[in-house]
Amino acid sequence: MKTIDELLAEGVAGKRVFVRADLNVPLDGTTITDDGRIRAVLPTVKALAEAGARVIVASHLGRPKGAPDPAFTLAPAAARLGELLGAEVAFATDTVGESATATVAGLADGGVAVIENLRFNAGETSKDDAERDAFAGQLAALADVYVGDGFGAVHRKHASVYDLPGKLPHYAGYLIATEVGVLKKLTDEVQRPYAVALGGSKVSDKLAVIDQLLGKADRILIGGGMAFTFLKAKGYEVGTSLLQEDQIPAVTEYLERAEKLGVELVLPVDVVVSPGFPDLKAKAPTEHSAVDADKMPEGQLGLDIGPRTGELYAAKLTDAATVFWNGPMGVFEHPDYAEGTKAVAQALVDSDGFTVVGGGDSAAAVRTLGFDETAFGHISTGGGASLEYLEGKTLPGLAALED
Repeated sequence: MKTIDELLAEGVAGKRVFVRADLNVPLDGTTITDDGRIRAVLPTVKALAEAGARVIVASHLGRPKGAPDPAFTLAPAAARLGELLGAEVAFATDTVGESATATVAGLADGGVAVIENLRFNAGETSKDDAERDAFAGQLAALADVYVGDGFGAVHRKHASVYDLPGKLPHYAGYLIATEVGVLKKLTDEVQRPYAVALGGSKVSDKLAVIDQLLGKADRILIGGGMAFTFLKAKGYEVGTSLLQEDQIPAVTEYLERAEKLGVELVLPVDVVVSPGFPDLKAKAPTEHSAVDADKMPEGQLGLDIGPRTGELYAAKLTDAATVFWNGPMGVFEHPDYAEGTKAVAQALVDSDGFTVVGGGDSAAAVRTLGFDETAFGHISTGGGASLEYLEGKTLPGLAALED
C-alpha cells in the first residue's frame, strides 16, 4: 500500500485530504477520559497540515443508530484535537450536509476540520452495498485524496473505511503503517520465545485468536473472566464467576491441543474472590481474599488473578523475546482487583523483548494504572482489529488501501 510519505513527496498543498481517523474516545458526559486515540493520529494530521493540505478529519464515536444523537457528538474530540495541535480546528455539525460542505469550503491551506460522527448517517454502517456506496460517494465529493489512519476501524466494512478509498487516490497514514508493521512482527517475523497474555471477560471473544496462536506462540497465559471457563473445564469449582458453559468443549480441546503441540497454556494458580461485584465509581474497599484456583468456595465471585499467579505470569513474560498482551487480568477499574493487571503490565515494562499492548481495555488499563506509555514497545489503538489480524482474517480497511 502507498504511504503518506509518498503522498507528501507528490505534494499536497491546496489539496483537500480526507483523513479517516479513529477518534472513538471514552467520554464521561462531554469530558474525554482517555485521549490516546486522538494523540495517535496527530503525526498524520500535523504532517499534512504543515505541507499545506486542507485536512478533513472524520471518525465514528460510539454506536448511534444511523441518526444524529447529541450523546455521541465528535465536538469534544474536535476541541481536544485543536488543543493538541495548538491550532484552531473547525467543526462541521453534519457529515455531508450544508455544514460539512461550508466548513470544508472555508478551509485555508494548512487548515484542519472535523466533520460530525460518521455513524449519524445510516449509510456508514449499512450492510446494503448500494446504500454504503452512495454515502461514500457523498464523502468523496468533499475531498481530493484519502488517507486511512483509523486502525481501530479497519476490521469494519463501513463506507468511510472500505468503500471510500476506492473513489479517491488513497494512502496509509503513519498510524496504520506502524500498526501493520508491528502486527507483522507478531505473525511473520516473530522472535522467540513468543509469549501471549490474554484476558478480558468472555472466552468466546478470544477463541479464534487462541486457535491461531496455538500454532505460533510458545506460551499463552489466560486471565480475566475468561479464565474461569478454562478452570471449569479442568473440573474446578468457579463459584459465581463469569462462566461460558457452552464454550467448555472448545476450551477442553484447546487444552489438549496445547499439550500435544508443546505450547504452554498457563492458567491461574490462585484467584482473588469476593461475595459480589464492586462499585466501580465509589472504589470503596471491599471484602476480598486470594484462594487457590482449585479451591474456590461456592458463592464467591472471581475478580482477578491472585498474587502467586501474578508472579508466575511475570516470570513467563519477562524473559520472552516477543510479548503480546490483550485483555485485563481482572476488574482493574477497582483498586482491590487491579494487582493482576498491574503485574502483567509491569512484566512488559521489565522485559527486554518486543512488547505489544493490544489496544482496547489493555491500553486503557496501562493509562489508568499510571504506566509510562513509552515503556512499552507499542500500544495498539485497535483491540478488535489487532485480534482479527492475528486470527488471519482479511481486514476490509487494509484491503481497501492496497493497490
